[in-house]
Amino acid sequence: MNINAILVPQGSEYNSVSRGLSRVNGSNPPIFPIPVGVKPIIKYLEEWQKAGYLFNNQQPRVLLMGLCGSLTSRYSVGDIVVYRSCVYGSDEKLPEKMCDRTFTDEISNNLKEKAFMVRGLTSDRLIYSASEKRHLGEIYDAEVVDMEGFAALNVLNKAGFAVAMLRVISDDSQHDLPNINSAISADGSLQSLPLAIGMLRQPIAATRLIKGSLRGLKVLEKTTTNLLQM
Repeated sequence: MNINAILVPQGSEYNSVSRGLSRVNGSNPPIFPIPVGVKPIIKYLEEWQKAGYLFNNQQPRVLLMGLCGSLTSRYSVGDIVVYRSCVYGSDEKLPEKMCDRTFTDEISNNLKEKAFMVRGLTSDRLIYSASEKRHLGEIYDAEVVDMEGFAALNVLNKAGFAVAMLRVISDDSQHDLPNINSAISADGSLQSLPLAIGMLRQPIAATRLIKGSLRGLKVLEKTTTNLLQM
């Protein structure tokens, strides 16, 4: 599997992918922790390119990994998804961004577990309401939602990178999450105090979020190992 770099949201997702890579024999691609959110990831990737990462490759292949939320009852917590394309959830009508087809097919074919091919939706905020998730899924004809995919595709495609995206669902479309948007800082990091307050205000939803995240992270770790040990 020819992968020049792996990008993963910082924190628990990055740690899970790192643990998965540690179980793979031989040399592994470098892994970079990226910030959460559209504006922070754009800034990060622009600086990343200025630093000259991967430009010794003719067409660098970058795999974006992490967790995502389901927008439909067809997919549930623990399901593995590979993005075919991604759209941006905003009032501005931006064209759909496509993942590299050859790279995407290789990722999908090399997975030992069954992976679903999906269209992703990128939002500039956490979508915590189950009803809004389903509504957005219908409007944008998308199956899953994240906070980085479209922006990463947009920046990296323009630079000539081949991009594939693999994620694991950590929350479904049937239950609300706690509203923890205030915990996401302008630089794309999570602030512990606002996060704790948001979780305490909605304990049932918080418990569901924690359980779903833990399950998703376990699958993400295992999937990383299975994908790279071919």
